[in-house]
Amino acid sequence: MAQYLVFFNQQWVGDHTADWFSSRGPLARAVVQEMRAAGVLVFAGGLVEELDTAYTADATSGDLTITKGPYSDTDEYLGGMTIIDVVDDQAAVVWAGKVAQACGWPQEVRRFKP
Repeated sequence: MAQYLVFFNQQWVGDHTADWFSSRGPLARAVVQEMRAAGVLVFAGGLVEELDTAYTADATSGDLTITKGPYSDTDEYLGGMTIIDVVDDQAAVVWAGKVAQACGWPQEVRRFKP
């Protein structure tokens, strides 16, 4: 078994109505429940969209610096993620496809290093 990260950038979500987003919630929760029932779910969750609630910890200078806000000023930022534990790449892609269909936006899949 290997663990995979299934994630999306908030910018991939697109502009939709509140009703559209409300309609996606039950679908996404159903996929998470399916993962849980299949025994592959490690974690799933969306992130708060307000970037002013983020913090950055940076020790690259040799001293630890904590600052309020994201590490870099960019238009793209992580919107949510799911961690799954499955047998191979193909199984990870199947689950990512289910998440993409339920959410209505693209998902990227990457394997964690062993």
